[in-house]
Amino acid sequence: MTARMPQGSTGIEQMCRLAGVSRAGYYRYWQRSAPRQEETGLRDVIQRLALANRHYGYRRIGALLGREGWQANHKRVLRLMGEDNLLCLRNRPFVPRTTDSKHSWRVVPNLARGMELTGINQLWVADITYLHMPCGNDCQHGS
Repeated sequence: MTARMPQGSTGIEQMCRLAGVSRAGYYRYWQRSAPRQEETGLRDVIQRLALANRHYGYRRIGALLGREGWQANHKRVLRLMGEDNLLCLRNRPFVPRTTDSKHSWRVVPNLARGMELTGINQLWVADITYLHMPCGNDCQHGS
């Protein structure tokens, strides 16, 4: 038994006949478009969560999705966030600038290049160690 439709509404069978499409073709198309609609909804939720939590990566966003009732694989969340350019930017590690090659001083040649050392105290070298301070200033320590 079929359910009664309200007056003025047209059934799928009649709409397919009017459009000249088979019912099987209509349902095949509908099944292909359903995952896109679900992915659009998931993208919307991911964008909303990522914009609200700018420093969250795909793992944290995936956890938030699970709390909101969405089921998504971490690889899918990573792919969608990458396609929408929503991956958070990591802070670059501190790398001190040690060489200024554009100075106006004369360059001193490496005098130790051709030396053959035969005993102790014939060549002394020095090194500079940079310490990254929490107050924002960098300290140089000669050794």
